[in-house]
Amino acid sequence: MVSRIDIWALRCPIERPVETSFGRMYDRPAVFVRVEAADGCFGWGEIFANWPAAGAEHRVNLLARDIAPLILGQKVDSPDTVFDALTRQTHIRALQCSEWGPFRQVLAGIDTALWDLKARSLGLPLRVLLNADASNHVPAYASGIHVNAAKAELPALRAMGYKAIKVKVGFDTSSDIENLTDLSQSLNDKERLFADANQAFDVTRACHFLDASTELGLGWLEEPIPADAPPSDWERVAARSSTPLAGGENIAGEVAFDEVLQHGVLDIVQPDLAKWGGVTGCVRVAKAAVEAGRIYCPHFLGGGIGLVASAEVLAAVGGGGLLEVDVNPNPLRQAFAIGGIDANTGLWDTGPSEGLGIETLPESLLQYVTHSVSV
Repeated sequence: MVSRIDIWALRCPIERPVETSFGRMYDRPAVFVRVEAADGCFGWGEIFANWPAAGAEHRVNLLARDIAPLILGQKVDSPDTVFDALTRQTHIRALQCSEWGPFRQVLAGIDTALWDLKARSLGLPLRVLLNADASNHVPAYASGIHVNAAKAELPALRAMGYKAIKVKVGFDTSSDIENLTDLSQSLNDKERLFADANQAFDVTRACHFLDASTELGLGWLEEPIPADAPPSDWERVAARSSTPLAGGENIAGEVAFDEVLQHGVLDIVQPDLAKWGGVTGCVRVAKAAVEAGRIYCPHFLGGGIGLVASAEVLAAVGGGGLLEVDVNPNPLRQAFAIGGIDANTGLWDTGPSEGLGIETLPESLLQYVTHSVSV
């Protein structure tokens, strides 16, 4: 049973902000959680903390004061059962304060840690616990790249082994299309290009963007309109172009994902295991997506623990999806020397370690800790 929970908020300064259509990140935050059982076995998880800018420390306190008392003393042999119970137990609390996001994100991090703990206790990599036939490698793509900078960064990304890249658009349509066109003409026949609007457009602007980019052969356009737009809006956008649509990082709950799959507008389904669901929820959604003929591509743009967990889930579920790897400088990701992309194949090596393969918080990251609590 759970005997101890340790939580850290970290913030790492960066030289160049990470820019999206809705805002800029001026530092790189993360919240890491370690859950320990009475027998000394432990597991690691990550809690989404990119937004709001002040959110990381709040999530530490939320876990320590509101949610940890519901976990301490609980059995850890069935993480999915714990996840479902915590979701029910915290529903009214989240409703009372309208903080659905933070509650979901904390539960997601706890769930990942419990799955890591269980896999470690059995001496298995997490992916093998989830699927005995899981692959040891998954295809990956480079992400987090501003469309204006992508062409200049392309040679370095190629040298690293990336054969697919995703660029952020949604700033100025004319210049975005110009830069996308220039970039697409720089790619070779084996390279793929994706675009992410981060919910920047309304239906009219999304359709205009799709019209202007149709000939570029984009592998997908991600979140062209707000995730909570009416299904009819998504259907209008999907009908406009042959470009596949992607989304899922801002969808939460199996019911919501079931509705998305029934509507059929998303070709690529992208739940984020640090934002909602952890391993439990994302495996369920991923399997449902694959069974429905969609492609599961885990969304992730955070620290090293969530990236490793995303790779493990993708390896377990399969279905032809790619692992999202943020290539912006971020020690909170890079300090975890687990996995990595092969420069020749473009495949991400999931590694042979038990659980997620993470033993301790790297010493180099301690300088970035802004708040920590142990309960």
